[in-house]
Amino acid sequence: MQRVRSTLCKTPLTQFVIATLCAAGTQVSYAQAAGAQTSGDLGSVQSTAVSSSGNSAAASRKVESAPAQAPSQGSLTATEPQSTISRRYIENSTAPTATYSDIANIAPSVQSVNPNGPGLMESAGVTIRGFQDGQYNVTFDGIPFGDTNDFTHHSTSFFTSQFLNGITVDRGPGDASQIGFATFGGLLGMQSKDPTMTPSASLIGSYGSYNTWLAGAEFNTGDVQQLGDARAMFGYTQSSSDGYLTGAAQRRQNVYFKLEKPLGDDTLLTLFATYSKIHQDVSYGTTAAQIAQFGPNYGLSSDPTSQAFSGYNFDLINTDFEYIGIQSKVAQWAIDNKLYTYGYYHNGFNGMDPNGETPNGTIYGANNVPGQEMNNNYRAWGDVLRAQRDLGPGTLELGTWLAYQTNFRNNFNVDDSLNFAFTSPNFAMNDNFLTWQPYIQYALKLPYGLTITPGVKYASFTRHLYSDMNQGSGTPVDFSHTWTKVLPSLQIHEQINPVWSAYAQYAQGFLAPNLNALYVNNPAISGQPSPEQTDNYQIGTTYKTDRVTASVDLYYVNFKNAVTNQTIGGVTFFQNAGGAIYKGVETEGTYYAGLGFSLYGNFTVNSAKQKGTNDWMPNSPRETAAFGVIYEHGPLTGSLITKFIGRQYGLTGNQIPIGGYAVTNLATGYTFKSPSPWFRDVRLGFQIDNLFNRTSIDWLAGQTVADGTPLYYTVPGRAFIGTMQMDF
Repeated sequence: MQRVRSTLCKTPLTQFVIATLCAAGTQVSYAQAAGAQTSGDLGSVQSTAVSSSGNSAAASRKVESAPAQAPSQGSLTATEPQSTISRRYIENSTAPTATYSDIANIAPSVQSVNPNGPGLMESAGVTIRGFQDGQYNVTFDGIPFGDTNDFTHHSTSFFTSQFLNGITVDRGPGDASQIGFATFGGLLGMQSKDPTMTPSASLIGSYGSYNTWLAGAEFNTGDVQQLGDARAMFGYTQSSSDGYLTGAAQRRQNVYFKLEKPLGDDTLLTLFATYSKIHQDVSYGTTAAQIAQFGPNYGLSSDPTSQAFSGYNFDLINTDFEYIGIQSKVAQWAIDNKLYTYGYYHNGFNGMDPNGETPNGTIYGANNVPGQEMNNNYRAWGDVLRAQRDLGPGTLELGTWLAYQTNFRNNFNVDDSLNFAFTSPNFAMNDNFLTWQPYIQYALKLPYGLTITPGVKYASFTRHLYSDMNQGSGTPVDFSHTWTKVLPSLQIHEQINPVWSAYAQYAQGFLAPNLNALYVNNPAISGQPSPEQTDNYQIGTTYKTDRVTASVDLYYVNFKNAVTNQTIGGVTFFQNAGGAIYKGVETEGTYYAGLGFSLYGNFTVNSAKQKGTNDWMPNSPRETAAFGVIYEHGPLTGSLITKFIGRQYGLTGNQIPIGGYAVTNLATGYTFKSPSPWFRDVRLGFQIDNLFNRTSIDWLAGQTVADGTPLYYTVPGRAFIGTMQMDF
């Protein structure tokens, strides 16, 4: 302990971080009363690579410890607030149908709204510190992806939880190496499982409330010496549910494949591919009057004469995601390259006004049911290159991200009564974008475990829209524009001792305007909006032993040209809200109490307000929290965890207040070891989601077209889920 006291006296960063966090905690408490992607990790090929969670090897091997049982935990090596969610939490405490957004919901400052049950429809909203989807990055194995028009994501598409090894939630812009469309809001980084070294097979089946079932299988070849030590993993899952919301059924299929093959002693080849197919009936929200009349689970109707009929409101979605990865050591360089492509093909149908404010009638008949049909199809190609080497007293890292994406979108009116017969066009357009982000940074290693990492990234983004009938204006358009920005960053990280670290960070953020900026008669004359830009400041500290994991951080984001959105009739519109300040304090920790029990908790105080008016930014909770008990001893596991979301507003101007709410989930499991010569393990699981059956309003889904009536989603009611997994 004497060495720790000596180090604290000699390092200004430690003193500054601790003093500032203590002062900030006092200030925020008073204010309330008054009012990874891990950089530089090139994988197993690089001998110095570290775990993204920062666990020591001993801690990771010890099941009955705080780092092993923590639902989410900070990192000793990160240079910004980061929470890592492990495969153990995914398997033991989340529903088999859960998506990445359901899983990430446990992390500090994260809000995930899933009105139909876990994974049973696309998440209505996923926010980090109040930043909306599209204002932060989502990656898979380090590859950024998103929609062409507004960089948002579809939580039920592409990936299932069955092949996720973990999720990293970075709450901040990262260093220069953190690439993506919108680094300033943070990162949800999914990591895929690796094929195992020994042959194995697994079968999984689950059944629960809303007639929800899932079945799947996974096979690992193990190390195949005849194929040069190649190892591969194949998997398939299929699920079906009637959904919590009436009429909102879903059917989903997914297949995945991953192969790893060493090429010599210093190179690893990785091939990955996944394909998914979804049919989902979609509710666009419910009015307060409908909730009062039909209950909080009202979604769609069974009446074929209604625009809310489930047979008129559905999506057909097919997606694929593939990459070829090379990790290698060449001379003094460690190189990681991924060449990738992904595609999203969406054919959607909806009634003209499912909430009943627009009367029936089309050109084919006065009583016929009007509706709309749309297509949104895009294909992306890209490459992510990272390289690093030791140079002098530190490590030099450089790389680049290059991506090109094409998109076709159209929308037209139809007669739902006549098998979606065409009545009139609304728009049809093609667009594409090209983005390029090269970066360079140098991690200078100094005495006392101090590392200073200055870096710079150049962001270039070009949009091109060409259409005979532009959305919004209805006029022809052929226009392109390029936005660029140089983004400096500076990270200071101190490894105080093997179990304690601290950091401070500054970085600039950038996000090019959404495609809707070109939805005007003549974009060249109308002028181009400025991109969203931020200055991010953060400090924090992490402490981690077998007994305790604890993290605390303070953040301040100066936001320029903040964009908000409003959904009317299922169509999202964006507006520039001007400047905004995002700030807050975040904490999380796990304490291992002994006998297999751990206590977990996180708590955040968040503020996101417009500069001019001091109004709250929409969908920005004032607080978030999670707390609970985790148990794992021998064959038995269990967790009882409550997630709390504080008050927020659905629109700018402090309109549509939405109260805070809490949801408690219970999960238990028991593993039978080698119950027969055929099985290696058999695991039985049982979960109760929303144990206390809270069904309050939790999200503003949008507004009706005719009268602007607010539409809401509610917390899905209590659900029971039973699961059996057999490992061979």
